[in-house]
Amino acid sequence: MPWTKDDYPVSLKNFRARVRNKAIEIANALLEEGNDEGRAIAIATAKAQEWAENRGITIRKKVASS
Repeated sequence: MPWTKDDYPVSLKNFRARVRNKAIEIANALLEEGNDEGRAIAIATAKAQEWAENRGITIRKKVASS
């Protein structure tokens, strides 16, 4: 099942939109290559984080503290 910017794995919910969208793009490409969903999510998460770090992009949303 391909993911979209509005329907994505819960593990990406705290990512900033730009990084989450990159992870979705990578995961969908991996699914097309025949990878299972779990593997696609894991690889896409790592690759999107690496992509963001190489560009100085903040990966996760800031969480408000109580």
